[in-house]
Amino acid sequence: MNPLVRYFLAAASGVLWGLCFGGEPLSVASWLALAPLMLMLAWPRPGLLGWVHGFAAWMTGLYWVVPTLETYGGMPAALGVALTSLLAAYLALFHAAFAGLGAAIWRRWGMGRLIALPALWVALEWLRTYLGGGFPWNLAGYAWVDVPGSLPLSAWIGAYGISFLVVLTSAAVAASVQRRRWEPAAAGLLVPLLLLPLAARWSLQRDAAEVREAGSFGRPVRLLQPNIPNLVETDTAAIVRNYGRVIAQSLESCQPGSLVIWPESAAWPFLYGRDRRLEDDLAKLVDRGCTVLFNSSHPVGESFYNSAFLLSASGQVARYDKRHLVPFGEYVPFRGVFGWMDKLARNAGEFRPADETVLLPWGGEKIGMAICYEVVFPEEVAEVVRSGATMLVTITNDAWYGDTSAPWQHFRAARFRAAENRRPMLRAAITGVSAYVAPDGSVRAELGVFQEGVIRARVLGVRDLTLFSRLPWLVPFLCSAAAAIAIYFSRSRRRRPE
Repeated sequence: MNPLVRYFLAAASGVLWGLCFGGEPLSVASWLALAPLMLMLAWPRPGLLGWVHGFAAWMTGLYWVVPTLETYGGMPAALGVALTSLLAAYLALFHAAFAGLGAAIWRRWGMGRLIALPALWVALEWLRTYLGGGFPWNLAGYAWVDVPGSLPLSAWIGAYGISFLVVLTSAAVAASVQRRRWEPAAAGLLVPLLLLPLAARWSLQRDAAEVREAGSFGRPVRLLQPNIPNLVETDTAAIVRNYGRVIAQSLESCQPGSLVIWPESAAWPFLYGRDRRLEDDLAKLVDRGCTVLFNSSHPVGESFYNSAFLLSASGQVARYDKRHLVPFGEYVPFRGVFGWMDKLARNAGEFRPADETVLLPWGGEKIGMAICYEVVFPEEVAEVVRSGATMLVTITNDAWYGDTSAPWQHFRAARFRAAENRRPMLRAAITGVSAYVAPDGSVRAELGVFQEGVIRARVLGVRDLTLFSRLPWLVPFLCSAAAAIAIYFSRSRRRRPE
């Protein structure tokens, strides 16, 4: 086969994989989308083909970075494409590593490759979660967010375990195509087709009891989505108008005993503790008997925390400080080199990460917070749950990305965090997607992108710990160990017959 044809096929299959994480995920296609990459492991230069596949996939999945840089960074489109290409090129290295290391496994491990290759993929996803600050975006498991049973199953095996199953199905189909036999596909598809219905049935039984209890004993919550766009330039009239919209929604929603949740940046540019107008408006709300959870910067030395404040009717104030910051948004790595990126976010580079976990008390519940980017880190959310969180809240400002797939990609991660830990998840996004997510990951109420409104629900916390909450590292660790063993023996002098 002509090398150019091979690279074209690698790029085309990468685009297909990237489309599995679009605004509407290609759930059916995702069962087979990685099969072409598996077949390429037998071709010459598999590592390079894997890199081409990954580059095309990430350019497709992260296309929304370009208009964000153009609109809020003031960059020409060509420069935005170049910078996005650098990010995609880096992330493609993980695909290159998978193909380069997996080629020997594919050739020499026979049916064992159906275990070793998914394990290698998960090991690389786990590495991507932490390397260089971490970027666990669009984990393979998220492609199955709408596949029945996958979210409940994540309570045992997490999103990484679902990633294993996603890759397993493609590897099995590819093995069947290569061998021209049906047995590998049957073996690979049988595992998820057994596990998913079992998890779904278990979840339905749990869910029915939780729904009854929430309806009887749950407490009222209000999730605000004011649909406020980020301002490209300072506009005093727009700031006052946008802030007034938040207060109007809050006054309408505030009822005695209720929890009113503002999205990230809803009060911008007003700062709690520094702006009298914001403090007076919050005082009016709590005087009505509701509790308000809102976002504001909190000074610490010469920097700031990105904080969530809980202001109760009793006058008690609790504060959570964000621990995992957004690179080039809330801090600038190697600031002397990348200082020109400051314009991409308000106060970029001025935030400091907190070093402790704080739960926010609300009645008999303990709220585990995740501000924006933090919700994409599975083990960090599990840590909050092990600390005693009975319910999860995430607030975010995804207005930077407009009506693209980015808000939906972010939302899928939040749904998995709810399901992995069997905790209700309340998500308030300034322009969407806001939602009340049940402990099984299902969406009970939702406001899409650029919709304005308030989600009203009754929520009851959960105290049991799932297997994932207890041992979030277990599946990726076992996969890493299995991958290491497979790589070692596939590269040793002892060759396994296929």
